Parts: sequence; structure tokens; C-alpha cells
Amino acid sequence: MRLQSAGIIFAVGMTLYACPVYAAHPASVGSAAELVSSVTGQDRRAEDLQTESIKEVVSASIGSAALLESEKTAEEYKAAAMEAEGALWGYTNLGISNVNDNLNIRKSPSEDSRMVGKLPKNAACELISEEGEWTYIRSGKVEGYVKSEYLLSGWNAKKRALEEVSTVAVVDTSTLKVREQPNTECEVVTLVPKGEELEVVDVSDGWVKIMIDDEENYVSADYVKLEEKLASAITMTELLYGQGVSDIRVDLCQFAKQYVGNPYVWGGTSLTRGADCSGFVLSVYKNFGISLPRTSSSQANAGTKISMSQAKPGDLIFYAKGGRINHVAIYIGNGQVVHASSPRTGIKISNYNYRTPAKVVRILPND
Repeated sequence: MRLQSAGIIFAVGMTLYACPVYAAHPASVGSAAELVSSVTGQDRRAEDLQTESIKEVVSASIGSAALLESEKTAEEYKAAAMEAEGALWGYTNLGISNVNDNLNIRKSPSEDSRMVGKLPKNAACELISEEGEWTYIRSGKVEGYVKSEYLLSGWNAKKRALEEVSTVAVVDTSTLKVREQPNTECEVVTLVPKGEELEVVDVSDGWVKIMIDDEENYVSADYVKLEEKLASAITMTELLYGQGVSDIRVDLCQFAKQYVGNPYVWGGTSLTRGADCSGFVLSVYKNFGISLPRTSSSQANAGTKISMSQAKPGDLIFYAKGGRINHVAIYIGNGQVVHASSPRTGIKISNYNYRTPAKVVRILPND
């Protein structure tokens, strides 16, 4: 009986500590302290939780009343605890990158090994195994090795994740209308395809306020699913170029890709310290000796208009709101663009039709 009670105690602690309800409310570490206190009958300050290991927290004894009220067996509690532990944003052994910019992911556990991806600041990964100073991880579509010293694990990883987790609206209809105001009478700003993830600002009265690049808009809550997400790795898979693509196009796209994960700064033109959408394009092209106007609307008139079917890597894709150009991205082939999107996401890679393209322009010479 004693062993069984101990098993129940441990499983209850794990279930309550790791349950998705707690993960879904990243208000503060204090809420975790209140949760543990309510079960164990012992006070836990926030600073205590920051230093105690998970085992130390969940192994605290609980009151006899909690045991008497329990209707589950020890095995049922253990099973529930294992299921809850694996439900933390989809990770069973959560790791978080603890860097100022990006953590390089390599093919082999060596600084000389080929880079296969980047893990942005505070992005999540599954910790799989350790080899000396290296840890093998999986994040998004990327698997590889990172230096262990730049990873958080255990309670520290979960604490950081609670601070960084964000809500996204996943498009659940073939074509989602994005509106300027929360009503069906106002203008449709753009269309977004199924499966795209939109940054959520607020939810109210059947409408979801979202960010499209650096501007707030609205979508109907009936056509999206709200999910909590942690940032994940960025793949460095080679771009798929067809025959006849010039070296300058390949070089320009590869040059632009290396700044993925760097910050978005409105009015900025620095590829490392921060740029907005047109500042990013201006600086990338400047590196290849091509001068462009400063704003996206001016850049849209700087080259030759082409159709999307004619687009090649290095061409520019423009997006509009109310008929006015307000965003620009560089087409990198394979149906994707690289662009400085928003303060939250920074410079990123997206599908070219993550919103409806308004214009495609060729600045580079024809091949």
C-alpha cells in the first residue's frame, strides 16, 4: 500500500504539473506556484520554482484528503501523467535555444560540419541524444546537432517556453478572407490559403484580430483554428533552381537567406541589426551593385512587370492593402519568398501566396 500510494503521489504531481491547461496559460510563473501549493498544501514562491528541478516539485507529498477523493488507480495516474507530459506543445523532451540570434544546426557534431538549419532565439526542439558537447535535436523539418551549452532543458526550458509561446490562427478553409474591420461589410484586404498560420493579437465576438506582416487585420473565427505554437527551426535545404537561372540570381537568393531569423525594425535597412520589408530588399540588392528606391511602393515601379508564372529566383513580389502596395518580398524559387515580415517573426521564409500577390516585378537582367 505504501508503494502504491507513493506511485499515486508522483503521478498526480506529474499530471498537474505538465497538464496542457497549465501550458495554455503562460501568464506567469506565479500561477505554477499556486497550482503546486493547492495540491501539496505547501507554499511555493516563484523563485523556488525557478531553482527546483521538476522531480523536486512533483515529489512533494500531498494531503490525505486528495488521495481519498481520488477515483483513479496508480496505473491510471501514471498513464495520464505520461500522456500529459507529452502534450507540452507537442514535445516530450523539450529544449529551447538560449542564444541572442540563431543557433546553427549541423549535419554532424563538429564545427566544420555542413549547416542544415538554424534554430532561432527561444525556438523549441525535441532533445533526442547527447554526444559530448553536442546534442542531437529535431525541430520542424530539421534534424541535426547543436552545441549543448546553448540549449535550455527541463524546468528552465518549460519556463522559457511559457514566456515565449504564442497563439496562431491556422486557416481551416480553402481561401480565407482577411478584412480591415471585424465585420463582413468592410473591405477584403487579402486572401490567405488553407494551412497558413496567422499571428493572433486578440479574439472577440466571433472575430480574430491578426497580424498580416506588420499590419493588424481581422478574420472570422469560424474559419480558423487557434493553436499555441513555439518557434521552430528554419531549414537550409538547397533551393530548387531550374535550368537557365543565372549565377547572380542564385547568389542573391543565397545571400538573402543567410539573414533569416534576424530582426524586423520599421525604417531599418540593416541586414543584421534590423530592417523592414523594403529596407531588407534594398540592402540585399545593394550588395550586388543595384540601387533601389526606399519604399515598397516605389520599388514596385522600378522594374519590369511580369506574371507570377514568369517569376524566377531574385524577382520581387509585392502585396497590397486597399489597392496600395504595402509589402515586398524576394522570390527564391520553389514557390517561396524571403522577406522581413513583422516585429515578432523578423526575416523569414514564406509561401509566395501566404497572402494574395498584387504585382511581380523583375529588376535583375533577363537570363
